[in-house]
Amino acid sequence: MPLPFLTADRAFEAADDVALPFDDHERWRRPYRPGPWRVGAAALWLLLASYVLFAAVIIALTGTLPGAGVVFGIALAIIAGALRLLRLGVWVSSRGLRQVKFLVTRTVPWEQVAAVRTVQQPVRWLGLPRTVQGQALLLVRRGRSADDVPMLMTTHNADFLARVAAFERATDSIEAWAAENSRG
Repeated sequence: MPLPFLTADRAFEAADDVALPFDDHERWRRPYRPGPWRVGAAALWLLLASYVLFAAVIIALTGTLPGAGVVFGIALAIIAGALRLLRLGVWVSSRGLRQVKFLVTRTVPWEQVAAVRTVQQPVRWLGLPRTVQGQALLLVRRGRSADDVPMLMTTHNADFLARVAAFERATDSIEAWAAENSRG
């Protein structure tokens, strides 16, 4: 939903996704914005963390400091989880392609990337077991079998659900990074 005060002078979506010519290509960057589902879930986790922190303060004021410390640790774990949720996705730099999941981060140097392509296939809806027909961005690596093709992102994940145009821009950007850097 574009806001009127942001779109008065310029187009909201068009200019924001283009990399600036002076941007450092050595830095890891996500070539798309986090989706509203991901941001909403992280906001709810941070809201829960604020209530847990408030409970820790109340427990500390009643005089049981070890209990307050445990609850404070739980709040820190919730905050760390919410921040990690915001970091999920596909990141690119001149060094390679990085897929950040909740507990695992995998980096593939461009020399190992054979192709990055978009295919039509059944995909998981918001990461749940239910599958729907959609598009997926696949990473084909050199020296790997055709069955070992990891799915980088889909049209139905938390970043692109109901945002097909944003998915197409993101896949085009990642495919352009792959075409530019994986020649060899």
